[in-house]
Amino acid sequence: MRAVVVAGTHSGCGKTTVTLGIMCALSKLGYKVQPFKTGPDFIDTGLHRLATGTPSRNLDIWMCGEDYVRDCFYKYAKNADLAVIEGVMGMFDGKFSTASLAKLLSLPVVLVVDAYGMAESAGAIVKGFRDWSLGIGVDINWVIFNRIASERHYLRLKEGVHDAHVLGYVPRNLNFEVPHRHLGLTVAEESPIDKEGLNKLADTILEHVDLKALIDGCAVKEPAQLNAKVSSNQKSLEMANCCPILKKIAVAYDKAFCFYYEDNLDLLRSSGAEIIAFSPLSDPSLPDGIDAVYIGGGYPELYAQELSGNHSMLQSIHDWSNSGKPLYAECGGLMYLSEGIYDLEDNFFRMAGIFPLVTSIKLNRRAFLGYREITLQKDCILGWKPGKCRGHEFHYSEIREIKETPDLTHIYSVMDNSGERLSDEGFMIKNTLASYIHIHFGSNPWIADSFLNFIRRHSCPK
Repeated sequence: MRAVVVAGTHSGCGKTTVTLGIMCALSKLGYKVQPFKTGPDFIDTGLHRLATGTPSRNLDIWMCGEDYVRDCFYKYAKNADLAVIEGVMGMFDGKFSTASLAKLLSLPVVLVVDAYGMAESAGAIVKGFRDWSLGIGVDINWVIFNRIASERHYLRLKEGVHDAHVLGYVPRNLNFEVPHRHLGLTVAEESPIDKEGLNKLADTILEHVDLKALIDGCAVKEPAQLNAKVSSNQKSLEMANCCPILKKIAVAYDKAFCFYYEDNLDLLRSSGAEIIAFSPLSDPSLPDGIDAVYIGGGYPELYAQELSGNHSMLQSIHDWSNSGKPLYAECGGLMYLSEGIYDLEDNFFRMAGIFPLVTSIKLNRRAFLGYREITLQKDCILGWKPGKCRGHEFHYSEIREIKETPDLTHIYSVMDNSGERLSDEGFMIKNTLASYIHIHFGSNPWIADSFLNFIRRHSCPK
């Protein structure tokens, strides 16, 4: 098995560009590449899929624990020629950093250094990073420089490095960039990079980076036995036995709704689900013959006019929820199920009207950002009280107005990863549950089973 972690000195150093370039170049050489992303990011994983043609997996120690992360990595890496893991922020930033993941999985590291405005001084940066990494049991095996002005500039940088092998560089005039917006890079579903751009990036890496040295030096040993134990609780087993027929879950997937942990969908499939994609933007109604609906996050505020104009779909969603059928939504999905959205220009667009609240986008303040742990205060599609789930929150929208009604309940108590208590969340009406929090189903082994058993319980004949 071969694998490498692409780390960076800081956010914005070119880590994503180098990662995509390595993935594209290896794919062009005929290697089957399995991409991964350190942490909870949805956008980078989508770009990885564009570069490799393979779904990318999130490796997040805080959300899912070491055993799950280790199992996930080896499960998918073993079927590829080479696994490439993109880091997050600077290599050592945060308690659950890129370095901590590299240490957990015993993987070699390539460090991306933004060399703009420096030459031999880069050697001191590399030495500092390598000394620090060795102190915690991680080795920086290679360096790739970004934003190189000329071949002479590169040679001066290379001569200054004595503590790691310099693989090569990315030139400053590459003219490759993924467009940005308020939550970060543009999502893959909007095709921000065409095939020509990816091919150009691959050729740049092949010309300026010693991939052979990387491939030859990134062999890792797979452990003889993995430790994670994924088991259903007795209540899950009892419900599964009552109605074992495969259940169909309609998953919203288009440019407006595309933020899903790939593992969530796979865990649902493993528990007995068939995933059927539909588009709230363009489809006239929910698919026929389904048993539940799952609406993830995304950018509904950017497509508010189109979503609001699809009256038949909004009515289909509203009728589904009103009939008491299972519906689960996260972040952008919550916005879609509200009475309406105020967009970036403060224009109001009506949505499905399931929850008595209105949302709006505020870019002139800090985003709601961070890890979240929820405790269930009521049995629901995610499990039974007082079960715990972990996830992540990242949004600029907020609830602008809310009308507390007798049928609206808040069923999550919420803490951040430092243990600080936050406002209660998890809005529930009948069997529709929605929240701003993206739950990773790998954070607790019974979530996917509970999801399917809730569906069975509300679709089995009485």
